[in-house]
Amino acid sequence: MPRGQVVGLLGPNGGGKTTLLRSIVGVQIIAGGTVAVLGEPAGSPSLRSRVGYVTQEASVYADLTVRANLNYFAALVGAPRADVDRVIEVVDLGAEVDSRVDRLSGGQRSRVSLGAALVGSPELLILDEPTVALDPVLRRDLWALFRRLAEEGTTLLVSSHVMDEATRCDRLLLLREGRLLADDSPDGLLARTGAANAEEAFFALIEAEAAA
Repeated sequence: MPRGQVVGLLGPNGGGKTTLLRSIVGVQIIAGGTVAVLGEPAGSPSLRSRVGYVTQEASVYADLTVRANLNYFAALVGAPRADVDRVIEVVDLGAEVDSRVDRLSGGQRSRVSLGAALVGSPELLILDEPTVALDPVLRRDLWALFRRLAEEGTTLLVSSHVMDEATRCDRLLLLREGRLLADDSPDGLLARTGAANAEEAFFALIEAEAAA
């Protein structure tokens, strides 16, 4: 994955997206093969401050405030306290900074979880279904944030089963039943399949695989 790109990992639920992401982060026991991340074996201690990971469920402490959560995660990766203020502004939680997480909306909790992954400015950001169950406005705002992070040099790997999010990525990986069906740009994928959109392209690849 080239630096500063937004790479979409797309496919239906149960296709292996989360397993692949967990393998990259280094928290998944794998049956065979190797995974290299930023030149190191996945899960190496040296990667802990270089890779940010956002799980499907908000992975923060519900009984702590927004700031207390971010201070804790900043301490884990050795980030300065000043970085917490930067992240609070990035994820737009200034008005909720002293609120306990269990009193926030689902979308706000997702942003706290994203903020926890952003402290320390990781080089690689792994996002597992970050927009699932969010309203369209918040989804739009998060994708704008992802694009801004990429422009600043962060590499993002974003999983989704929402095919219309494919157009927001620089590169697409289509995964089904643990197998990679395609690795291409959005335009390249459409040209390759003759489809009008990513969803049609995905079905065309499935049909071509079945025919083969």
